[in-house]
Amino acid sequence: MNRKYELVYVVSPDATDAQIADLHTQVEGITQRLNGQIEKTDNWGRRKLAYEIGPHKEGTYVLEVINGGGDVMKEIDRRFKVTDLVIRHLIVRVDEEQSVVEPPRNRRTETTRRRRVARGLPPDRLPGEGQRGEVDEDRDDRFDMNEGLDR
Repeated sequence: MNRKYELVYVVSPDATDAQIADLHTQVEGITQRLNGQIEKTDNWGRRKLAYEIGPHKEGTYVLEVINGGGDVMKEIDRRFKVTDLVIRHLIVRVDEEQSVVEPPRNRRTETTRRRRVARGLPPDRLPGEGQRGEVDEDRDDRFDMNEGLDR
């Protein structure tokens, strides 16, 4: 079963761009060999760490979004644990979060559509249509700049 994972890893600040590219190539190779695929790769660049990790005060952050099975992530995790260039890494399964959030959201949307149709309205809200009491950002007159200057 294919699942969606986010892999974020922090590479030592001493690593060159070629070494970072090589790490990505390794991840890509493992993913392809185990029938997965990389959906997105995002190099966030060099950033200061929230706390020192060993002698390191900063590192290069890389995000990989991977579709694959647990065996892909286990192999990547195993490799990163023995790679000296990777200071820290974190693997998060994203699809589970989506499967928890989507059903209630879909039920709410369907209920709202059904109620709107029963009242004779179109199923979806039109632009500019909102609940009473909602502040329209274009017409926010709560702070009148000239108020109180007449004294």
